[in-house]
Amino acid sequence: MPKADLSALAARLEEFLGCPHDPAGRMPYSRIMELDERESYPYEFVNLLRLWGVPEYALPGEQGGRAGDVEAEFNLVRLIARRDSTTATALIITNLAFMTVWIGGSEEQKAELVTAVKNGYRLSWGLSERAFGSDLLANAMRAEKVEGGYLLTGEKWLIGNATRADAMVVFARTGERGGTGGFSVLILDKRNAPAGSVVELPGERLQGLRGMDISGIRVEQVFVPESARIGAEGQGLEIALKAAQAARAQISGMAISSVDTGLRLTLDFTENRVILGKLVSDIPYSRRQLTEVFADLMVADAVSLGAVRGLQQTPEQVSISSSVAKYLVPTLMERSMSQLAVVLGARYFLRAHPHYGVFQKMLRDLPVANFADGNTVVNLRNLASQMPLLLSTARAADEALRTDAVGNAAVLYGLERSLPCYRPWLQELFSRGRDDTVLAAPDGIARLRALAEEAKEDDRRDWLRRAADTAEELLGHTASLAERCERLRAELGRAYGQSAELFDLAKEYCLVHAAAACVLTFVHSHEALEEPLPNGAVLLLQLERLRRHLRPHEAVTDQAVVDEVMRVLRHFHHEDRLFSHWQFPLATRAVDQDAVRH
Repeated sequence: MPKADLSALAARLEEFLGCPHDPAGRMPYSRIMELDERESYPYEFVNLLRLWGVPEYALPGEQGGRAGDVEAEFNLVRLIARRDSTTATALIITNLAFMTVWIGGSEEQKAELVTAVKNGYRLSWGLSERAFGSDLLANAMRAEKVEGGYLLTGEKWLIGNATRADAMVVFARTGERGGTGGFSVLILDKRNAPAGSVVELPGERLQGLRGMDISGIRVEQVFVPESARIGAEGQGLEIALKAAQAARAQISGMAISSVDTGLRLTLDFTENRVILGKLVSDIPYSRRQLTEVFADLMVADAVSLGAVRGLQQTPEQVSISSSVAKYLVPTLMERSMSQLAVVLGARYFLRAHPHYGVFQKMLRDLPVANFADGNTVVNLRNLASQMPLLLSTARAADEALRTDAVGNAAVLYGLERSLPCYRPWLQELFSRGRDDTVLAAPDGIARLRALAEEAKEDDRRDWLRRAADTAEELLGHTASLAERCERLRAELGRAYGQSAELFDLAKEYCLVHAAAACVLTFVHSHEALEEPLPNGAVLLLQLERLRRHLRPHEAVTDQAVVDEVMRVLRHFHHEDRLFSHWQFPLATRAVDQDAVRH
């Protein structure tokens, strides 16, 4: 979707929902907090957004939906989640479950379900089981083959919308021995099951997303017709893992939204509160915290941009980009919210405060992004298993491969570049050593240096040069990673694949990928960005934030850089823009100034 069209779509949703601080708006914080305190499911908001048409942007256009570019739904959900993560989660679960049908279903199944979902039909995604967690190959729910279909027996637990959904897409054992070809995906229509045959398990009370339906089901020899099987028998694991790739990118966006709201609320305080004769925003320590969080948001935004657009441009590589996003983004965002809590001070503890109470809710809701649809360990394991080939390719890629990667990167990180239509069945479980974000990074750094030489102001030229130097240092880290990976394999032998040390190397690879994403977003989108972006000081602080994971006590920025980033941040805040490279206009703010000051 062209940038202008996507911005217009976002603005339309924002205008429809209104300012969340306005009690008269359609989705106000006052009502959101009331539902959260009562642990009530947000029916009114889910239904409102369904009527507006949000879910249709995740349904294929060929069968009557509106989906073409995945980033349309990704950004619509971000705008919802900046108000309430519970509503956003409840809303998207049907679409995440439908992804299995989009990937492996027949044209008839897709068309039938798209029509049903548009008419209010709700799906849940029955993947996890109480005894096995993320170990999918140990799952015990079984589907016994009988004439015309299957008899389904077992339990699914910790499932979003399990009670409230009309049907559950279930991952079940169809082969006695299990294994990678021993599972299938079936649709259990609860409405058509005999009364009492589907037992809904009690809902689980949560620390965050308090109003969310997280429950499960238990079934005993419930008949499911063969026509309700998605894909071929034995294809279940492949379908489930591909569906998870899209879910990872979506869920990472909700973590970004929590921090977007957290930073906005904190700025409301620091831009109005005077201490010792100074605005809190102008106190050097507070200013550093605020700008660092903004830089973290922009890092997360760039990483997510590549992961989401990669679903369409480089579907064979999303096993890497989605896992990097799913590990790194929630991890960064949790750290960022902790920094903001320090700046906001006592107001962060006040649940009933008319303006800042929502900060605490965002702080509680955010951690769910770490474990939903593949926890931190699952994503690091996926990266770790592909590390040797990724690193060897990064070191020895020939000119043709790098040229191809540069072409893909220009589309992945170019906001104005059009994408091929989303074809999720083209996604692959392994990237075969390719991560075009990292492969295209040297070209990105060269472009960044060229932009530095073109800069007319001395300070801007200096910031871009320093950013290029820092990015080159981070990218050069791949050589060290490759050497340590080889040494670790030689030392540990068969224990190498599950070693804690290998997982640490995977974390470092995520930093390299993220640094490349930041540079590539800057160089391939700089002409599409609106003032005050692109900005060399912002990019430099983004790269410093990544570098501090490796060298926590060394800075590459100075006070002038922080002051310039604060200028950019204030512009975003005062002009009511999303803290993102997209810079979407948000609903006109209706803020009670007395509540802000007290």
